[in-house]
Amino acid sequence: MEAFLKSDKKNNMTYESAIGYLFNLQKFGIKFGLSKTENLLKAFGNPHLGQNYIHIAGTNGKGSVAAFMGSILQEAGYRVGTYVSPHLVRFTERFRINGEEISREKTVALIDELQSVINADEPPTFFEAVTAMAILYFAREKTDIAIMEVGMGGRLDATNVITPLVTGITNIRLEHQEYLGNTLTHIAREKAGVIKKGVDVVTAVTQPRIIEQFKAVSEERGAPFRRVGKDVKYRSTPSGLHFFGQSRNIKGLRLGLRGIHQARNAALALALMERIETKGFPLSTDQIRKGLKKANWPGRMQIIRENPTILLDGAHNAAAVKALARTIRSDFSYDKMILVIGIMADKDIAALLRAIVPISDRVLYTRPVYSRAADPGVLMEKAHPLNIPGEIVPSLAEALKKAEALATSKDLIVVCGSLFTVGEALTCFDPIRYKPDEFK
Repeated sequence: MEAFLKSDKKNNMTYESAIGYLFNLQKFGIKFGLSKTENLLKAFGNPHLGQNYIHIAGTNGKGSVAAFMGSILQEAGYRVGTYVSPHLVRFTERFRINGEEISREKTVALIDELQSVINADEPPTFFEAVTAMAILYFAREKTDIAIMEVGMGGRLDATNVITPLVTGITNIRLEHQEYLGNTLTHIAREKAGVIKKGVDVVTAVTQPRIIEQFKAVSEERGAPFRRVGKDVKYRSTPSGLHFFGQSRNIKGLRLGLRGIHQARNAALALALMERIETKGFPLSTDQIRKGLKKANWPGRMQIIRENPTILLDGAHNAAAVKALARTIRSDFSYDKMILVIGIMADKDIAALLRAIVPISDRVLYTRPVYSRAADPGVLMEKAHPLNIPGEIVPSLAEALKKAEALATSKDLIVVCGSLFTVGEALTCFDPIRYKPDEFK
């Protein structure tokens, strides 16, 4: 028998019905707390206990840091699990081992088992159930280490049931204010909840008051505290990234992820790797170098086609879109830029538009097929003061076709505003590789 119980009953669920069951849990909304996740895990013998984890919190860059770390550890021969959210086109993208998505068969089996222990009168939220599923999957598949990305906040996020070997906090920006608070201090307090007693924490945060806040929490909990920019440093140059750490210095590193902001994400990943090495995961400089170069993260600064160049980026808040705009200005050469943008209605739409529309020559305002997406008319109205030519194209698929029709081979088409927008665009451009889930 497996170390963690499996159901003996025959499974009659299909993949579509299984994930349909999980997504139906979304009707219970977002509820913070750890008890539901802990209860689910208890039913399976607490598979999270005794496992090796890396925990990553923050506003932007969590997925990139996870991609860098996972690639390095895989290059070193370790069996690495990665849990991220949301997915771009398929639910199975959330769970990967050495870069490979979980199979549909294992997905169905895990969901079936979860359903058998869920109390129908007090069901978990979608994210609580999915997090328990990830923990169970990685434990059963005997990963050497699993990288767990925080879903929202930190203190009461479902992933906070784990005790990691090391904790990373990327940066802090205003986000999910209806849940986390209206100020950076309130949001930082929630993020600081991932800092565990005695567990190393490394952050790339830059705001002095937030740094002091994290430092105070770390001291209170006896967690060794390190900062990118102080305890470890880096420099980005035309010859590559130069990293100056506490145990090694490496020059001329090449990154597999595009964007000038990735230098800081890579530096945080390397700083975390230095702490992981002290926990029994030795790495060579060559493995680090190759791992960074091979790192891959679809939908983030991804060039999907050439002539014209089509760039997809899931940037969905002002800080991320500003980073995209800086990268476009510094790394791309083109005659004109055509922007295809779709944003979720609960975002700071005006701030996102101000960050990217002014560097565009023409804008197509659209929306993905998703209930939370903002009306393209609202986008165009809010962008009106920016005085850039644009039009409404309600269907994203039609907007992409129109952008290609308008572009010459020397132009740049940028698709951004939401991961949902980018995910749907990937399906339009490559429906075989990025075939989406279908369920009722």
